[in-house]
Order: sequence, then structure tokens, then C-alpha cells
Amino acid sequence: MEYGIVQFTSDRGLRPAVLAPLVEDAGFAAYFVPEHSHIPTRRDAAHPQTGDASLPDDRYMRTLDPWVSLGAAAAVTTRIRLGTAVALPVQSDPLTLAKQIATLDHLSDGRVTLGVGFGWNLDELGDHHVPAGRRRTMLREYLEAMRALWSQEEAEYSGEFVQFGPSWAWPKTAQQPGVPVIVGAGATEKNFTWIAKNADGWLTTPTDTDIDDSVRLLQKIWADHGRTGAPQIVALDGRPDPEKLARWDDLGVTLALYGVPDQDVETARGYLAKRAGQLGLA
Repeated sequence: MEYGIVQFTSDRGLRPAVLAPLVEDAGFAAYFVPEHSHIPTRRDAAHPQTGDASLPDDRYMRTLDPWVSLGAAAAVTTRIRLGTAVALPVQSDPLTLAKQIATLDHLSDGRVTLGVGFGWNLDELGDHHVPAGRRRTMLREYLEAMRALWSQEEAEYSGEFVQFGPSWAWPKTAQQPGVPVIVGAGATEKNFTWIAKNADGWLTTPTDTDIDDSVRLLQKIWADHGRTGAPQIVALDGRPDPEKLARWDDLGVTLALYGVPDQDVETARGYLAKRAGQLGLA
């Protein structure tokens, strides 16, 4: 199991080009960032953590663009994986997004992990003309279409939400047949079945704390759907607990992610050094 950092990027925190090298220098294996295009001020959608329209953090409305952020991070690092926790692909044009991700993977020498979500904020999705009841189908089509563009010399796709005829698109992703896709979603049989059919692994949510049985369920559903190997499992963690981390490692968790205070370089560097020492990375 490896360890990474997730930064809740905002226009008030450290810039990714400043923080990412600190993450790499501290010995961590990955750097992840989130995505929100905007937050409608009046919403019917409840936040999963608060249970109502209130937000647990005002950075939701100040989030930096993930692809610009990771591009900046790629330019100043050489080793760490660069990922999203999570991106919302259906809020973008799939042809443009496929190009952005392929370019990032090409320029970073194959270090991209695409973490995706179905989207809890239905009001945000609605402003992007995403029908709430079809967002899973829409995401599946986006992933299928982007994988075609990433891997085929002449790609085409015909679906309900994505259509394009035979086309050329380079660069291809350095990782083939495309970047790994993990899905941030609750630990339900429905979500795990979707992952087994359409993705490469699972990213836990902040409310998933006791994940042992959930990991076993995902692995069973994965095998039941004829998938070979094992799913990637990326777990959001709070305070490192050696016993829990050893158990996660045995279970097959591939990456544990930790948040980082990012108000200034000194605070971030101190936190990263402390965490790295706790995790045996220093």
C-alpha cells in the first residue's frame, strides 16, 4: 500500500506548483485534487456530510480547475501520481476532456489517475444540462468514448449522450489503453457493480470509515463480473493508525490519502514531514 496527499485546492491555499514538489520531496506517492465548476447559491441538493444545503467548507465554491492544477504539478514533479478526488467528467465536453487528460498523461509520462464521481450536487449538474436520472449512463458513455480516443488510431462513438464519427486524436495516453479510472462513491452493491463493469477501482467517501467488509464486497463483485486481477482501492484516511493500515494493506487497499493544511509553505512542509514520519516514508 502506498500513501498520498489530497489538497482541497482553492484560490486561498498554496498553489499546486508549490505544494506538489513538497509532497514528492516528503516521500508520498500521489497528489490528488478535486473539481467543482461552481456552486449554485440556491440548491435543492443536500451535501452528503451536512445533510442539507449548507456546505462543510467554503472551498467548495473556490475550487481550482483540476486539469490546470495537475498540469502545473506535473511540470514541477517527476515521480508522484497525479489524480482527481474527484472529477466530474459529465460537466465537460468529452472530446475536449479526453484531449486534456491525454495531454496531461503524455506530459507527465503516464502518471495520471482519473478519479470520477456521479455528482452529489444535482443543481450544479443541472446547470451543465446533465439529467440527474441519467448521470450514471452519461458517465459510462464519457468513459467509453474517451478510452476510444485514448487508444484507437481512428476512434468513433455512438451513444445517447456522446456521438462522433471516425476521428483522429493525439496524443494518446502514455498509459494504455487509457488512464486508470477510480470511482468515488458510497459503499453500496449498486456502486460496486457499476465499478466492476466500467472502472478500475474505488475511492472511498469521507463517510466510509470502517471499510473492511466493503472492500471484500467489492472484490467479490469484481470477481463475479469476470474481472481479472484486483480493483484499485484508494482510501481517504484521517489520523494514521498502524494496526488499521496494516489491515488495509492485507485487504488490498492500494493507496491511502491524507488531507493537508495548505495556508502557507511552513505549515504544509511541517505537516508533510510529520505524516511521512508516522507512515515510515521519511
